[in-house]
Amino acid sequence: MNIDQARIERRGFFLFLALATIALLYISWPFAAPLLWATLAAIMFQPLNQWFLKQRYFGANRAAIATLLVITFAVILPSFLIGSAIIDQAIGVVIAFREGRIDVTDWFATIMAALPGNVQTSLDDSGFGNLGEVRDRAQEFAEESVGLIAQQALSIGGSVFGFVLAFGVGIYVTYFLLRDGKAIGESVMASVPLERSIAERLTEKFLGIVRATIKGSVVVGLVQGALGAITFWIVGVPSALLLGLLMAIASLIPALGPALIWVPAAVYLLATGEIWQGVVVIVSGVALIGMADNVLRPLLVGRDTGIPDWMILITTLGGIALIGLSGIVLGPLAAGLFLAGWAIYREQRAPANKPAAD
Repeated sequence: MNIDQARIERRGFFLFLALATIALLYISWPFAAPLLWATLAAIMFQPLNQWFLKQRYFGANRAAIATLLVITFAVILPSFLIGSAIIDQAIGVVIAFREGRIDVTDWFATIMAALPGNVQTSLDDSGFGNLGEVRDRAQEFAEESVGLIAQQALSIGGSVFGFVLAFGVGIYVTYFLLRDGKAIGESVMASVPLERSIAERLTEKFLGIVRATIKGSVVVGLVQGALGAITFWIVGVPSALLLGLLMAIASLIPALGPALIWVPAAVYLLATGEIWQGVVVIVSGVALIGMADNVLRPLLVGRDTGIPDWMILITTLGGIALIGLSGIVLGPLAAGLFLAGWAIYREQRAPANKPAAD
């Protein structure tokens, strides 16, 4: 009777924990995005916080405040300034599409007309000369891509109070995660129903994937986007910041990446007679933008995450489609934890599957 009663009480307690956890997740869900980015900021800037802690006159509170000030002036404010300029350009491009001042079909016609006669004849003979449907698709894709950015901007502007509230929550939580992050991490590891060694390995994998994703995808993408924006500004391409943002997003795609943006731009410039501008874009795309990934990624990431490129691509794009910008990190994170979990499971089964020695 006592054993049965103890079992019932234990199951009841687990049920209580499950319900309490679900209730907390449900209540906190409206602030899921700021909580996620606060966690990522605390993880990425924890080394800086530890450096402040080692300095004289810096306790835990002052170190966290100093780190938060660095985050604010080095990351948040520049992001707001550049983001507002990109939003203005996106809205301007959307208006130009609606007024007919930008027509992708005309761009295709201009490029086709600039091709040599024998090339045009070959395209006509092969059935690729009539690209009406392709041009229409490209027009729709361009409008939807830029319109999505403008739509997100308008949605933020239409809910200023919600945006400010979420931003304030993110800053507030970042402070406490910087100050008490290690203690919180130890408490979580001690509470999860896993062996200590497994919890430590999963935690190490979690931190490694977060750092590698931020440095290897976000930072490298921003650098490539910045180089692209500078290049487009030099050659006089309109909406250079917007194109730079699109290039940063395209950098998430392995192999092709930013070339999906700068190659069509270079082709159009050459087709319209702007030769030196097109050459500058090609040289910058190959020598600067293309090489930035090969140079920066090994320096920033330092070691492979163990996630195949094809899985990173699928999980990143799937994460963005499912939950928006946060999917850039959560997608590869889910893939990494999936692979790590199954690797640990295989290791645990290996002794049991190993044939006994004679």
